Amino acid sequence: MSGPLPNPAKGRSRYTASRASEQPSARRGVVVLPPVCEDLVPKLPPGRDWTDAEREMWETLWTGPQANMWDDSFVMAVAMYVSNTFAVLSGAGSAWQAQEARHLSDRLGLTPQGMASLGWQMAPSAPSGPALAAVPLRGGA
Repeated sequence: MSGPLPNPAKGRSRYTASRASEQPSARRGVVVLPPVCEDLVPKLPPGRDWTDAEREMWETLWTGPQANMWDDSFVMAVAMYVSNTFAVLSGAGSAWQAQEARHLSDRLGLTPQGMASLGWQMAPSAPSGPALAAVPLRGGA
């Protein structure tokens, strides 16, 4: 390692993380999201005709776990995500729309990477069936 070692006696060192965004997530804490959001689903923004599939996705997103962390300021971002995602999936979208949908999915916490960067985790789900037993790989007892 090049350069001087951090001085543990100093309260703040330029060699240690000083901003909250640089702290390990264990220090910042993790938000465990409930499995559903029971808040009212906001109306889709006006200005275009929304398809039934887009309306269904809108409803699904606003009742999902991540919506517990969204407020009214997220309406347009979620609408952009829905619009860009459907444009790309229909084959009519551009590379820019695909990139925008990907970035929005991370920023909205819709991907594992996005959830990790936001410090969110899903609540553990209740087991739906019998627990699976661990099976040794090489005949060990």
